[in-house]
Amino acid sequence: MSNNTGTVKLHRVLRAPAERVYKAFTDKSALEYWLPPYGFTGSIQEIDARVGGGYRMSFINFSTGGRHSFEVKYIELVPNQRIRHTDRFDDESLPGEMMVTIDLKTVFCGTELHIVQEGIPAVIPVEMCYLGWQESLEQLVKLVEPSIPDNG
Repeated sequence: MSNNTGTVKLHRVLRAPAERVYKAFTDKSALEYWLPPYGFTGSIQEIDARVGGGYRMSFINFSTGGRHSFEVKYIELVPNQRIRHTDRFDDESLPGEMMVTIDLKTVFCGTELHIVQEGIPAVIPVEMCYLGWQESLEQLVKLVEPSIPDNG
């Protein structure tokens, strides 16, 4: 088995302002809602959305109760434009640190989103990462695209 790590690159255009998309990447309740792939719930104890801060998150398999956890550290935060963070799995069979870069660009119809995840542990098939991200981004769309006014 190769020790090479994998990289995934994703691109989406969302019908939502960059402020709302940025908030979805830095808000505890939002991340718990949209980031876990289908069949999982998400749990974050606390979040510190500043450079040097971060969060620890668990994905819990809704069917079995099994969980896997990872830690996120923010490296760069440019409000409504860019987020860079490292991810590290708690599981020792998934070694190393991944780097995730999220770039947001305001466009005519909303926000252009580019995500690059580098350093994915070799034992994780890259196509499974794509699948997981696709599911997460579907849930992100459902969170950020509706513009629902408060009644009051």
